[in-house]
Amino acid sequence: MVSNIPKDADRFNRIVKGNIRKDLKDLIAKDELIGRRGKDKVVIPVPHINLPRFKHGENKDDGGVGQGDGDIGDKVKPAGKGEEGDDPKAGEEAGEHMLELTVEELAQILGEELKLPRIEPRGKRTIYQQFDHYSGLRRKGPRSLLRLKRTFCEALKRQIASGEYNPDDPRIIIEKDDMRYRSWKTKDIPESSAVVMYLMDVSGSMSDRHKSIARKIAFWTDVWLRANYKGLESRYIIHDSVAAEVDEETFYKTTTSGGTKIVSGYIEAQKIIKRSYDPADWNIYLFQFSDGDNWGNNEDEFNVLKRGLMEALNLLCYAQIDVPWFYNTRSGAKSEEVMGGYLGELEKFIKESKYKDKLLTARLQDEGDILPAIKTFLGTGK
Repeated sequence: MVSNIPKDADRFNRIVKGNIRKDLKDLIAKDELIGRRGKDKVVIPVPHINLPRFKHGENKDDGGVGQGDGDIGDKVKPAGKGEEGDDPKAGEEAGEHMLELTVEELAQILGEELKLPRIEPRGKRTIYQQFDHYSGLRRKGPRSLLRLKRTFCEALKRQIASGEYNPDDPRIIIEKDDMRYRSWKTKDIPESSAVVMYLMDVSGSMSDRHKSIARKIAFWTDVWLRANYKGLESRYIIHDSVAAEVDEETFYKTTTSGGTKIVSGYIEAQKIIKRSYDPADWNIYLFQFSDGDNWGNNEDEFNVLKRGLMEALNLLCYAQIDVPWFYNTRSGAKSEEVMGGYLGELEKFIKESKYKDKLLTARLQDEGDILPAIKTFLGTGK
């Protein structure tokens, strides 16, 4: 009899994933998931699931469907105290299971829900991963790789050729030269190399809520990319009026204040690229998070972009978070003409340049915009 357990398990997993997808926005917005990696378990409540099933047994004259006291439509008398089912709250609320998933499994559900494609490699350089492929036989090797059947055949052929084989007394004597061992060849498997840089504004105008949203986009983007692409490198940059490269933990935990000069972040990214990543060899992606506030008139930023940074990048993904207005430092007043903040100015600059296919932008008002922003940035396959 063939077991249906694997089929039922697959069906259960599909149902569970469906329930997780319904609450995916809430899960992505959880602060406690930030910083988890790899095999870290995440406990997720999912509704109690009752799968339909048949109950084996025989119907008798004194029982079965439709049997019992009372007429159709009569209220069922509740069980008395002390009897089975005496908990008045039982059955009123849906139960929950606590399901353990890894962050990578959540990332895969995220990718399936958003229908994220694989990113098209653009770098000319490839990283070669080596693996051993067993493809032949050799006369020497470790005992663990000895091929008994082939060794027996070699001994038999030798004895037949030399006339030592006796069909009436078929004894096969294996000598050292008869032994055959599995041999292998080392193959190089090419993998496109890629680096993702995360650039976040941590100036005084970025509130804790701004930073929280930015970190969630960065974290889930990074988790999904790492789960799908081997050899991916991640670099982290923070800036106010000055910029610095930091480690991952600092990026997700740092708080600071001060003025905002986006150009400092661009310059730091450009330094990292020149120092470590040749654009001819690497796929380079820059994810930038800001509230849109910036000192100056953006000319310094655009000069850095057009003098090498945009040329080096495969893609610039800019997320602007909750900007109700833009403060124009030159006039000292709120400017209604540039309500888009830096986002509007950046889009205008890129549109008039040759790099319009290299910019993706998203504007977020709250955590509900995180999933659409990730879809915007990763959904193109660039």
